Amino acid sequence: MNKIYMDNGATSYPKAPGVVESMVNYLTNVGTNVGRGSYETAYEAEDIVYETRELICELMNFDIPENCIFTKNVTESMNVLIKGILSSGDHALVSSMEHNAVMRPLNSLGKNNISFSKISCSKTGYLDAENISGHAKKNTKALFISHASNVSGSIQNLEKIGAVCKDLGIYLIIDAAQSAGFCDIDFYRFNASAIAFTGHKSLLGPQGTGGFIVSNILADKMSTLIEGGTGSLSDTEFQPEYMPDKFEAGTPNIPGLYGLNASLKYILMKKVKTIREKELELTELFLNELNEIDQIKIIGRNDTLNRTPVISLDFGLNNAEISYKLDKEYGIMTRVGLHCAPSAHKTLHTFPNGTVRFGISQFHSEEDIRYVVNSLKKILNM
Repeated sequence: MNKIYMDNGATSYPKAPGVVESMVNYLTNVGTNVGRGSYETAYEAEDIVYETRELICELMNFDIPENCIFTKNVTESMNVLIKGILSSGDHALVSSMEHNAVMRPLNSLGKNNISFSKISCSKTGYLDAENISGHAKKNTKALFISHASNVSGSIQNLEKIGAVCKDLGIYLIIDAAQSAGFCDIDFYRFNASAIAFTGHKSLLGPQGTGGFIVSNILADKMSTLIEGGTGSLSDTEFQPEYMPDKFEAGTPNIPGLYGLNASLKYILMKKVKTIREKELELTELFLNELNEIDQIKIIGRNDTLNRTPVISLDFGLNNAEISYKLDKEYGIMTRVGLHCAPSAHKTLHTFPNGTVRFGISQFHSEEDIRYVVNSLKKILNM
């Protein structure tokens, strides 16, 4: 039986060439902490970590490596940003397509007299930038938005959205979990104040890596979520105010950052545009084949315009059964359910049943796509 991994919306597999080797090299030949030792291998580890900050900046057109903060994942990054920006009496804006990495922290802040408004998106998952102003209030501080949906693959027009946020004088905070490594990201062209990322999806790095880049203006105004040892200013019991130490307490995932370093070098060498073109070619093939099957409903756009290679399908009440059969009978790994994004599914009219989600990778082939389609046809008795 073929084994085809189609759950790249959750985490990418396989990882970029060189990721495993870089992590093994660290664990075998380096092994030291950063900021805690004055010897050669400690300096080597520090160089790699700093270089990884620079690579993130290169990928996102950002020019302050010290303001690239590493966390475990984009969920932690969004928690640091949301809880560091908002305080009692503040109001925030979100789109109706947000992941629980945004919605749960915001809902938890209700007890702190912090409110938010949800701006409805279209039934295919897109936010109209013209609808933002009508939801803004005098105490609105920020708009938190996913660049691309983990359910429908819809990519938001951040240039227009960022222009509106600039006119309103509010921060634009971007969740790039699904877009980093696939979309062209430009911190300044988007008028962003912060962009959160995760290493284990389209950045092709290991789990447990992520972070955010943040402007000097916002970094100075944010409060910290976690405080502790940084290897710096050890004579004081107060958190340093300078970057990146302000937001990086405790030992980071150095093996993971070695792996992320390798995956970023691979992406920058191969170029995001080249990766995107290959994945969209395969996505177009998949969608064209699916459009011919009446029993399948494609959620969101049924073409490749303004979308990622994440495709959600609805088979009615049989979604779980379809996903199970794909795995057990055909070796095709998908994700079924609500994908930690109930608000998005309500917007797309797939709540509470959810969808079967497929995530296409540059490492797939046309033969893989045709095998998946033919497997679906067999399951549907076509």
